[in-house]
Amino acid sequence: MSTTKREIVKTLIECGAKHAFTLPGLGITWMLDEFYEQRSKLKLVLSRSEQHASIMAQAYGKVTGTPAVLMGMGPFLTTTGAFGILEAYFAGSPMVVLTDTSCYDGFAMRGVYQTMTGDYGAADAATVLKTMTKFCAYATEIDEAVYGVQMAFKHATLPRNGPAAVVLKSSIIRRPFEINPRVTLYPSAGHLQYTPARPDANAINELAKMLKKAERPLLIVGQGAQNDRARTLLAQVAAKGGIAVATSYNGKGVVDEGSPISVGMLGTWGCKAANNALRDADLVVVIGASLGPDYMRFCEAGFLNPLDQTLVQIDIDPRNSGWVYPVKLSITGDAGDALEMLVDLDVGDAKRGERLGWIAENNRKFNYGVIPEYKSPDGTVHNVDIVKALDQHLTDNHLLTLDAGNNRIWVTGTLKIRTPGQLLVPGGIGGMGWSIPAAVGAKIAKPEKRVIALTGDGGAGMSVAALSTAISENAPITVVVANNCGLGMVRDNMKGEPYGVNYPPTNFAMIAKGMGCHAFEVTRKEDMLDCLKEAEKFAGPCLIDVAIDPNASHHPASDY
Repeated sequence: MSTTKREIVKTLIECGAKHAFTLPGLGITWMLDEFYEQRSKLKLVLSRSEQHASIMAQAYGKVTGTPAVLMGMGPFLTTTGAFGILEAYFAGSPMVVLTDTSCYDGFAMRGVYQTMTGDYGAADAATVLKTMTKFCAYATEIDEAVYGVQMAFKHATLPRNGPAAVVLKSSIIRRPFEINPRVTLYPSAGHLQYTPARPDANAINELAKMLKKAERPLLIVGQGAQNDRARTLLAQVAAKGGIAVATSYNGKGVVDEGSPISVGMLGTWGCKAANNALRDADLVVVIGASLGPDYMRFCEAGFLNPLDQTLVQIDIDPRNSGWVYPVKLSITGDAGDALEMLVDLDVGDAKRGERLGWIAENNRKFNYGVIPEYKSPDGTVHNVDIVKALDQHLTDNHLLTLDAGNNRIWVTGTLKIRTPGQLLVPGGIGGMGWSIPAAVGAKIAKPEKRVIALTGDGGAGMSVAALSTAISENAPITVVVANNCGLGMVRDNMKGEPYGVNYPPTNFAMIAKGMGCHAFEVTRKEDMLDCLKEAEKFAGPCLIDVAIDPNASHHPASDY
């Protein structure tokens, strides 16, 4: 006779899961033998922490558009593992979360330690996960374990994508699979069927008329267009109409930022060219973006004025249109579908030359894409020198992951991403320690790609152990640590004497070598590009520890 855990693993495979990321404990540990039996169909990836596993799973979903499985023991997955779940929730990445109540064999009501059932003396895993997932099933019966997994995949993959969870009562995991005769379980495929509704054709025609009439139209594009199909169609529509493209943080790199239609990323930590183009636009079309305050200069007066500018919003979820700013026209549908309907319509094609001239003059005036020169003290490098090296080194076969802090802002403000879809960012909660585990998850998802992780020493201190997974999974990534011995962005924004922001010098190259990785130390800007090239010659992961001038602020790369 089969068991509940065996049927759970079979259902994961049936729903299309290829990878499961975990640091196992208790109920998840009880399931490992079943994962071993199915290892040719469903790869188990062991992490050093629940946080790293959750980020890897989220990055995997972000890159592929399909959910990975995140697994861990209840009290730890819902706390340290919440990082990647929250990032998936805010950024719209598909993920299936599988955990247990950690009540051993039915001792929840007796106050056994670690318990997450919600009983007296226990915490509540399901309640915690409901705050950060689209859907959370609490399976207390054997059949609910299988059905809950099917529903989790359904919710994770329906628009808007996101994390969906199943909490298993620990005591059912090892039981014989004898279900209630009144309950019928069906094959997963029928539960996962979905035909998306197409955008309204009349609304798309109205939008085309608005675009044809506009003199200075601008598209604000976000995460909703970050897939191969939408990116290709976006470039076609914008190029034929000479329409400017600005992006959110999650949307950065959705088009070739070296193309004549690009004005860069919006916001305080974005590009002056993008911010000015938005102020000057007469028609603003928002595609798959929320207009969140974080990249809209926190709703600064005059930045976007829906009373003077015509605002249109296209979103898969109608609740997002008109959420932050009122709109003239709201179109519900997938970004790719809307762009496909626009591509053969006249969007002001005759005005292409004049519009491109406006974009070019705007970009020239605000030095869009011009990487400045900065001098650092001997023995240190400036953040801009890393950007210059990346600008020369990145090819269309690279993925680049970012972290939080100064290093990120120098990239978002000055580096043009020339390969659409190349950049992966923690644009949901934007936490430190994302870049390295995300690079591992991205490399596992796309082994044919070369993956570079850029992080600061703050982020590296939280996540360098993820290199252990890179080694065990034969995932040769390059990690660049911008090491300024502290929390640079926090330090920059302090009004008084820096306090609570400086770390003692840490040699991350030595740490990486101790883990079995290759490593370099960079103290001269002339060596940065060569080290990036050398790092990719190794069969395993390599870390480049770059000594950054602690006084190198992020302010010059921003638009405060």
